[in-house]
Amino acid sequence: MTILVAYIPRPEGQCALEKGIELAKERNEDLIVVNATPGGAGEDLSRADAQDVERVEQLISVCGIKAEFKQFVRGKNAVEELEEMVNTHNVSMLVIGLRKRTAVGKLIMGSMAQEILMSVSCPILAVKAN
Repeated sequence: MTILVAYIPRPEGQCALEKGIELAKERNEDLIVVNATPGGAGEDLSRADAQDVERVEQLISVCGIKAEFKQFVRGKNAVEELEEMVNTHNVSMLVIGLRKRTAVGKLIMGSMAQEILMSVSCPILAVKAN
């Protein structure tokens, strides 16, 4: 079985990564950390840059479990990428990070977490950064 972590280079992504590592160790499962964005011309704060990728890869290389980092920038949104990963790997749990948003913020910007919760077919653990 595999723990899947949806990673973004923000505190909520770091929290999800730390919890994913902890769970994979406790449950003796593999770990896949995914950073997925559609790409395009605009700046995307959810996309991990080279420094973020290197830091995450270093962290998972020393965590004592079978772990890998994947980054997708190929036109699909994060939800589509996560759904595909869940459907093609033996995923026991998806770990996502949450951030506090106002009701108006959710209305205007949408909620990626809500979309993930409604569409992904495996158990999901949502964690909040301190």
